[in-house]
Amino acid sequence: MLNYNSAAALRTFLDQEGLGMQKKFGQNFLINPKIRQTLVEALGAKSGDEVWEIGPGLGAMTALLLEKSFSVKAFEIDLGFIRVLKKLFAEENRFELIEGDVLKTWQQETPAPFLLGNLPYNVAATLLANFIEKGCVFSRMVVTVQKEVALRMTAAAGSKDYSSFSVLCASVYNTKPLMTITPSSFFPQPNVDSMGVLLEKKLPVKNGEPSEYPEYPKVFYPLVRSLFAARRKTVKNNLFSFLLSRKQVFSQGKPLTDEMTREMCTAILEENGIKENQRAENMGIDEFLSLAKTLENMRIYR
Repeated sequence: MLNYNSAAALRTFLDQEGLGMQKKFGQNFLINPKIRQTLVEALGAKSGDEVWEIGPGLGAMTALLLEKSFSVKAFEIDLGFIRVLKKLFAEENRFELIEGDVLKTWQQETPAPFLLGNLPYNVAATLLANFIEKGCVFSRMVVTVQKEVALRMTAAAGSKDYSSFSVLCASVYNTKPLMTITPSSFFPQPNVDSMGVLLEKKLPVKNGEPSEYPEYPKVFYPLVRSLFAARRKTVKNNLFSFLLSRKQVFSQGKPLTDEMTREMCTAILEENGIKENQRAENMGIDEFLSLAKTLENMRIYR
């Protein structure tokens, strides 16, 4: 088995296998064994549970997951790493490798309760948003991402890092930063700090009983993104732009004029107790949901 804790050993192995690190895939191996152990333990999975692993690389986390008797479905895009993984875990009947771009392949698979991933910096936010918006919600996710992304994931309303991505994550998960991971914990070393983040699923509404998060209208996520699109604009101005961008907005069969749309914005905000000069960065998730429900109830969005 490879020495996953040594940058020199990994470099030698890569040279022997004729492999190189591809910058476009954002490849950085986590060589700190204590951090790997902490991340796996934070997952909270039990022996026999199925875990999705995103970006296994040469299999450092994979080996640890299998050692703990989890069933692992790993998603890898690098053809060289795929070849190595097949060889290293050929005898493991609890290991399944899904080849290709995870953004394109995951939807063909049945989601597992748990996900672990040292996510490439260039696709981390896109992948997590993709999961959430398409209704793929894990019981627990533990991901390593660029610290800047992690701060946005865990930010509260009114803070400088609060964004549409913050609302997206908070819509279905309780998020918690686990630890900051310095560049020296990786090979090759990235130029920025990383952070491990725990995302634990909130309980959905069932049979009309109140719970931690509701079923969101289809318009919810597009609306949130639009209200954050121009951070310096007020929520009224961003809502106005959002309504104008939708061809479904009609008044007695005729398209609404700009003036009619502005009046509609004022009425919608008043109904939801939101000030016209407020900005999205100071709005909580309940306010976004309330606006989305109003639009849905008006049958503007179906």
